[in-house]
Amino acid sequence: MNTLTRDLDESRKTARALFWQGWAVSAIADYMQIPRSTIESWKQREHWDDARPIDRVDAALETRMLQLIHKDDKDGKDFKEIDLLGRQLERLARVRRYEKTDNEADLNPKIANRNKGTRKPPAKNEVSEEAQVKIIEAFNDSIFDYQKAWRLAGLTNRIRNLLKSRQIGATWYFAFEAFVDALETGRNQIFLSASKAQAHVFKNYIIGFAKEYAGVDLRGDPIILANGAELHFLGTNARTAQSYHGNIYMDEYFWIHNFKDFQSVASGMAIHKKWRQTYISTPSSINHAAYPFWTGSHFNRGRPKEKHIKLDVTHHALKDGRRCEDGHWRQLVTVEDAVKGGCNLFDIDELRLEKSEDEFNNLLMCQFIDDTRSVFPLSDLQACMVDSYELWSDFKPYSSRPLGDREVWLGYDPQGSENGDNAALGVIAQPVVQGGIMRGVEKHQLKSPDFRVHAELIRSMTKKYRVTYIAIDCTGIGNGVYQLVKEFFPAAVGLNYSPDLKNNLVLKAQDLIRSKRFQFDAGWSDLAAAFMSIKKTLTESQRQVTFTAARSEEGGHADLAWAFMHAMHKEPLAVGQQQSKNILEFY
Repeated sequence: MNTLTRDLDESRKTARALFWQGWAVSAIADYMQIPRSTIESWKQREHWDDARPIDRVDAALETRMLQLIHKDDKDGKDFKEIDLLGRQLERLARVRRYEKTDNEADLNPKIANRNKGTRKPPAKNEVSEEAQVKIIEAFNDSIFDYQKAWRLAGLTNRIRNLLKSRQIGATWYFAFEAFVDALETGRNQIFLSASKAQAHVFKNYIIGFAKEYAGVDLRGDPIILANGAELHFLGTNARTAQSYHGNIYMDEYFWIHNFKDFQSVASGMAIHKKWRQTYISTPSSINHAAYPFWTGSHFNRGRPKEKHIKLDVTHHALKDGRRCEDGHWRQLVTVEDAVKGGCNLFDIDELRLEKSEDEFNNLLMCQFIDDTRSVFPLSDLQACMVDSYELWSDFKPYSSRPLGDREVWLGYDPQGSENGDNAALGVIAQPVVQGGIMRGVEKHQLKSPDFRVHAELIRSMTKKYRVTYIAIDCTGIGNGVYQLVKEFFPAAVGLNYSPDLKNNLVLKAQDLIRSKRFQFDAGWSDLAAAFMSIKKTLTESQRQVTFTAARSEEGGHADLAWAFMHAMHKEPLAVGQQQSKNILEFY
């Protein structure tokens, strides 16, 4: 076909497309600068008026496809449209074949093999191209501005180091990001946490995404997609998983025991340049081994003094995120930054009223805890933080009876006031042998002011576990919960707070934690933070040691700690521990 003929053919198709869009022949002639008689001749010869809808759609698709193909500077949207148009043209071709043969196999090629021989099962964890498009579009449409910054940083930096407020959707986002990357590239994704239970939060999110947007039930651990991408969810056993390779996501790294060793293994999994590393955490103590990793001082180890760096890791320097001198892209995202970035999940003013200043600053403003005065320093608590999935073989958290017939103890701490801190419930598995290990197996925090809701939660625990002991702080508004609980559990113990009782609670907890007789999942950073918030100080006379148990309006998020200490009270202090060298005063 020569150039003149090709141009005439394209002009004819353009004119036909305009006619089918409702243009008059005269208008087409004026627009295209072609004689009206020529347009009319094309119309009569090709019977434009008699064309079926399918023919008109087919021609429109073809015209648009040719326009895009001949476009010189194509962008991503152009290629996406070309792909979609191609799929539609293919479907129309099937419809035309079906019209001629009346054979459903021509309409749907899969039908031809439907009843032939042994049916081939669908590929495991397969996500169709159409479903992938839906997933990616849902991802792009649902992320906030600060999450968009995380995504861009992931495309342009090999290492992201993020300190962030609680509950701003970081785990949700990075699970979604990793899933999309696995679908698009086939790259492995490795999620590392202090415990496998914590790592499985990522897994549950990904399973939910696949079900909601693709109708696919992802199975397996690891999850292996049909394109070969492997999604691993690891706890402390990551130390023995050095053969894995992929993109690394390390969650809550400021609460990981033996962080240096853990990080060394993790970075080895992503040593190739195609892999990226992402470190995410809320702050714990400045004495944690991860603090030099965050501040960049770890970079200076083994380097001559003239090559040392000193990074500015203040909120002012990092609120927008920046690539630092050690190659890490760092960002510090407070709850206020999240709200400014489009997150509509918070009411800042209410949060300030609900929480003490220290609690607000640590949980939501990314300020580190100074545990040098804490009754329960992080170093002691970390020895009690274990990977429950790996260590507790008898505990089935998703079962209707997680511990079977083993005994558990409950401790309840009420709200400090109607507008004070949260109420909390702690569940402890009784030691198997006398003097053995107590295990924190379940925890709850309640904001509802209705104490009937709290009592009903306690009742549900009595159906879920074999409960043999319930201790409730029955002073103040806690008495309402205590009276309701006694109706279905008459043996419930009411704790009337006094200096001696508070003394015993703390001493018992100290003994259990220092002797490593209390264990809880390493992903429970909120419980660790609650214990760390209880600090020692001096009385006004400066002569005696006292403890500030930051509670209710006087400040604190120790509610979870108190709840578990109430449950621990079932086991009395050992002989000789009743007497303390210090006088304890609680505020």
